Amino acid sequence: MSVLIVIPARYASTRYPAKPLVPLTGADGVPKTLIRRSWEAALSVSGADRVVVATDDDRIRAEAEGFGAEVVMTSPDCANGTERCAEALDRIGGDYEMVVNLQGDAPLTPAWFIEDLVAGLRAHPWAELATPVLRCEGAMLASLREDRAQGRVGGTTAVFGALNRGIYFSKEVIPFTAGSYAPHDPTPVFHHVGVYAYRPDILRAYPNWPVGPLEGLEGLEQLRFLENARAVLCVEVEARGRQFWELNNPSDVPKIERMMAEMGIS
Repeated sequence: MSVLIVIPARYASTRYPAKPLVPLTGADGVPKTLIRRSWEAALSVSGADRVVVATDDDRIRAEAEGFGAEVVMTSPDCANGTERCAEALDRIGGDYEMVVNLQGDAPLTPAWFIEDLVAGLRAHPWAELATPVLRCEGAMLASLREDRAQGRVGGTTAVFGALNRGIYFSKEVIPFTAGSYAPHDPTPVFHHVGVYAYRPDILRAYPNWPVGPLEGLEGLEQLRFLENARAVLCVEVEARGRQFWELNNPSDVPKIERMMAEMGIS
């Protein structure tokens, strides 16, 4: 029962070119590139059998190999991380139970998020892929709302129904709530954490489906599964006091560095 973790990383990001090579300074004052921090996060996951970086850029390849990562070169035509993971799986081969996509812009992803995700997919045979969701406290919801008010994408939210089956994901803050919440109050909004665990067959099928209207509008790769009526399991994870944020914009760098300092992450 083997688990492969793939870290897709591309240089030519539309919103933030060269993002995987951006240095992030930890609590010890030592800078490490985003791709290195993502790789180190993957190595901390219990039960992972293999970790690879999947990229189309020689600069990222050189950086990753420089700190000891295994690298798989993929096509520059991959439209998103899921397509890159699918190509990496084809190049690697092997009979893996599941493939985890740990996107390279989430260096603060705790190991237990991925461990819970793998356990959730194993426990629900009806699900074809799984992804974590984190209930927003008032402070996180306020931050998401502020980002949208300023025209920034601060994160993705998720809505799910019975059996935690995914209904929709959006860069807008959904579901709507007019409530006012104190910083540590739980809210009805769930932040989608950009990690996925796929069964190999569904991952291999994904690149063969055309981009649907919802994926095209939102720019969210997971919507392609929903638009093709595939079963997505949303696994609720717990922060356990850990702060979490994705690096989407240059303005996120000092925010993430501040979080690392507060949590003592070197």
